[in-house]
Amino acid sequence: MIKTHEREKLLNAIIYFAQNTKYCGKTKLFKLLFLLDFEHYKLTGRSVTGSQYRAIQLGPVPSRFFEEFDAPAEDLLEAIDIKATRMIDYPMLKIVPKRGFDPSHFSKREIRLLGAIADEHKTKTAQQMVDLTHAENGVWDRVYADGAGAYELIPYELALDDENAPAIIEKAKEYAALQVHYAD
Repeated sequence: MIKTHEREKLLNAIIYFAQNTKYCGKTKLFKLLFLLDFEHYKLTGRSVTGSQYRAIQLGPVPSRFFEEFDAPAEDLLEAIDIKATRMIDYPMLKIVPKRGFDPSHFSKREIRLLGAIADEHKTKTAQQMVDLTHAENGVWDRVYADGAGAYELIPYELALDDENAPAIIEKAKEYAALQVHYAD
């Protein structure tokens, strides 16, 4: 069986972003996770957290985590606090880590990417992150399509450029086949 550690990676990515960015609330966190997973997919054909993303009005959200956010699982509650606070003139659900980041489940590439994304978006607000992920003809925009694709899954393949797409898609298929082969 291939051990992916996807849940541990999700929890630790949340902790990492909460520790290494300002204004890390629910909306900003969802966008940071989206960037992490889609950027890693562009490089390897695999996401980091194993999350699937849906297109909602405020941009891409990690499906399972989005649903879990209002009724968090015990492991999430052990990893973070979700505190209501004010950000300038609006309420925000701030993510506060309860424990330190554990890099042991991540590859060196994944850790570098976490750092690069956190550094690039360190001081951005949720609204700036929404604006970023709402880029015209971007991944979210092509699926959401002025509401016609609301709550639809966002295919990772949309993040690929034409030049690298065949090689990355082949890597993704190989990895998926390995997961099926080594499943319990």
